[in-house]
Amino acid sequence: MNVFRRTYLKIGEFIRNTNERRNKNSIIYEMTCFFLTVLYPVFIVLMAELNQGKYPSRLVMFIVRNPMVFIFDIVVASAIFAALCLLFRKVWRAVAIQSIVYFILSITELFKFGTNGNHLIMTDMKLVKSMKSLTSFAYIKITPRLVIYTLIVLAYIGTVFWFNPKIRISIKKSIAPGIACAASVVSMFFFTAFSNPVYSFFRVDTTSADNVFILNEKFENNSFLAFFMQTASENLANKLVVPENYTEEAIVNYLGDNHGVVSSTSADPDFKKPNVIVVMSEALADFRVFDELKISDSCYEGIDQVAAEGHRGKLIVPTFASFTVRTEFELLFGLPVKSLNDPNMPQRMLAEREQPSVVRYYKGMGYNTAYVHPFLSSFYSRKRIYGRFGFDQMIFEDDFTVPVEYKGAYIKDKTVFDQIEKLIKESDEPLYVHTTTMQNHQPYTDGPSPKELDNYLSNIKLTADSLRAFTEHLKKIDEPTLLFMVGDHFPSFKNDENNVYEQLGINSSTCGSVFEQSYLIWSNYGEDFSDLPEEKFSAFYVPYVILDTIGAPKDTFVNAMTEKMKNLPVYSTQYDSSIPNDSELDVLTYDRVIGENISG
Repeated sequence: MNVFRRTYLKIGEFIRNTNERRNKNSIIYEMTCFFLTVLYPVFIVLMAELNQGKYPSRLVMFIVRNPMVFIFDIVVASAIFAALCLLFRKVWRAVAIQSIVYFILSITELFKFGTNGNHLIMTDMKLVKSMKSLTSFAYIKITPRLVIYTLIVLAYIGTVFWFNPKIRISIKKSIAPGIACAASVVSMFFFTAFSNPVYSFFRVDTTSADNVFILNEKFENNSFLAFFMQTASENLANKLVVPENYTEEAIVNYLGDNHGVVSSTSADPDFKKPNVIVVMSEALADFRVFDELKISDSCYEGIDQVAAEGHRGKLIVPTFASFTVRTEFELLFGLPVKSLNDPNMPQRMLAEREQPSVVRYYKGMGYNTAYVHPFLSSFYSRKRIYGRFGFDQMIFEDDFTVPVEYKGAYIKDKTVFDQIEKLIKESDEPLYVHTTTMQNHQPYTDGPSPKELDNYLSNIKLTADSLRAFTEHLKKIDEPTLLFMVGDHFPSFKNDENNVYEQLGINSSTCGSVFEQSYLIWSNYGEDFSDLPEEKFSAFYVPYVILDTIGAPKDTFVNAMTEKMKNLPVYSTQYDSSIPNDSELDVLTYDRVIGENISG
């Protein structure tokens, strides 16, 4: 006990001596304290930005090209620093808090862009709860430069702590200016009447970011800090609001008095109630559309064989490189994310209630329903949120009842197909399955080739061969079964010095092709696909195309959406930002997933 007491006393004495020394430093090194305090905003901005450019020369070139943006970053950092100093009363605490927050955000941006080619925006903070899932596939590379920059920041914090600059203003006099500094920064996020003139004065790029390529170009103009702040204020300003014409009268006008009623006469008399399998294949994309790449057909041979027995067409998906849940939302709800202002995670916007998804439509026809996703149930909060969609069964990576095989860190597509086949055999009723696969998820640095595209294509061949084997098994099952398959988005290649998209010259003006995805539809009972659309259409129309193909009975909503597809086949900001908003789609989407579900 005496040993612990002596240790405790020694620690206490050390702390007292240290604080005495620090208090003396505040007086002896007053000028040093002044410069450490005054120069801090410049220092932390330089370090946060330097961490993005990696080399000092790149940062210098950015400052030369965009001096006003750099000054803007310093002004904002100064306001935040002043608020922290005045409210916390300790300069070293303010330095520590701001340094940690700025550098964590800077490192997160570095890893995020290196993983999927998308820059960090404030709405990504919603994924903090899924950090365990994110780290399983994030491309995290600790470089010597990153270590050095981090040590420099920590050294600055330590230096400020040791020299101990003092706040000379009384508490009463510091509260008002502290709140004013904090309010000025907060106002930049919430009040466009204040933020827009400020952005204009400092020449911050405020171009409306309709897709990831525009965002990337905006990042080049603003760099990290100004980009993060401007996109945050832009997203808050564009927050979804209740449509002006959202009334029961408007919905009756769109759908008729009998909205929600299924007409028995609308079904095909030969309606077989086939099993319906919707496969949203992670990052599946046909790179043969780019002739310059000279991609061998052998990689896609299995997919081509299945498509030759069915039908192949083109879809417009609402995302590129990441945010799988955008495409998943459109396939599960038959509604456009454009009508929700294109959120990265639309499932987080849904009302906390049972949702009128496509799944429930099949349940209403007597189907068993299942969701299969070979990954963590917590990612994107799928287990919690999708539990309100009407699935009878949800199978995540720990729930598979067939032998599980892996390709790298992810469960193989073959395993997913085996699980679906087992579900079909075990179900006494016709089965509706939605699966979101994982085998072809990034990173693509794991493989025999130094080129990401080559490693990616070797994975695609596995998917193609597994799909072909799966359809051969379905032919032997004495149950009518229809299969629909599409990739959620084109993959991201960020770790090749000259990645594929840069080679192809794809930018904000030429990026339409990477939002076009080939889909295939196939059946084991000779379904007639001759009436399927020849033109491209948005992914949210897929549920209605499938219902029409199998001859299912339709309610007024399904009929209305089927008609809408004829007049407005593509409704996607990412693909074409010039498409004007459609009041009918916007009102119906809001009503079904956020509003009162009058249309249900």
